[in-house]
Amino acid sequence: MKRLNNILLSVVAVSICSPLALAQDTQWPSKPITVIVPYTPGGSTDTVARVVMQKLSERLGQTIVVENKPGANSTIGVAQAARAPADGYTFVTILAAYAVNFSLYDLNYKAEDFVPVSHIADLPLFLFTSKDIPAKNLQELLEYGKTHPLTYGSSGNGSSSHMTGAHFAQITGLDMTHVPYRGSAPILADLLAGRVSMTFDPILVPMPHVKEGKLNVVGVTSAKRFAGEDDIPTFEEQGYKGFVMNSWTSLLAPKGTPDAVVQRVSKEIAEIVKEPDVIEKFKNAGFVPVGSTPAELNHLIERDRALYKKIIDEAKITLK
Repeated sequence: MKRLNNILLSVVAVSICSPLALAQDTQWPSKPITVIVPYTPGGSTDTVARVVMQKLSERLGQTIVVENKPGANSTIGVAQAARAPADGYTFVTILAAYAVNFSLYDLNYKAEDFVPVSHIADLPLFLFTSKDIPAKNLQELLEYGKTHPLTYGSSGNGSSSHMTGAHFAQITGLDMTHVPYRGSAPILADLLAGRVSMTFDPILVPMPHVKEGKLNVVGVTSAKRFAGEDDIPTFEEQGYKGFVMNSWTSLLAPKGTPDAVVQRVSKEIAEIVKEPDVIEKFKNAGFVPVGSTPAELNHLIERDRALYKKIIDEAKITLK
């Protein structure tokens, strides 16, 4: 009888073993890992994800497959990740749009369907203006906007550029009309032609036009000046204390993913983003490396969800 009880206890112990034990028993990773990127191939988000995943693949000694699933402001790819097995073999990259979408979309997933892994990098936004606007800084822009109608282009309703522009209008009291576009390219064309006044955009595409004297840039939304563009002051330096509104890219995993896996990937990414060649590639794509703990990423997401909800509610923003 005693022997039978011992056998039963062993069976129970195996059945309720922790995710950590499971991860150790299966010698993770024992097969290829899939990382869903909910954006198109070749874009800056995809590029940064592939840089990091190539390095992570080398460190783990296992293939990592990057799977692009774009559409609906990233919600299609994120929903697919929410349905994936929580076995440590599926992850999803997200941008700040992830935090926005909870206040705009009728989603078929919840924040609780994921566990945070790492805040990979920030993507500072620069305020670019048409050459038709005689403003070299935010104060001059504010004075100009008091007597002239202003428009700001964004890459679509709910995008980081939209949220940042809406918040800027709220804190300055400027009457700014939002003009949504399908991507950055048509915004740039209209900005160069003077058909739209300004846009909040990453540095990569518009900055060469600034160097050629075809556009102006009056500030950057990050807490610190962007490396290599030290002459462009932050919004905080120009009197807008607390105005730090980067976009960002991070990594999530389906809820239930073994904690040992989450912690291992988080630790590896924190080390990867410190490598000199990675820092340089990030800079060329307009990103600033971060690397964080899961808890730090969770704080970022919760903070931005609250901020974007407030902006959306006050501006009465909808997808219609």
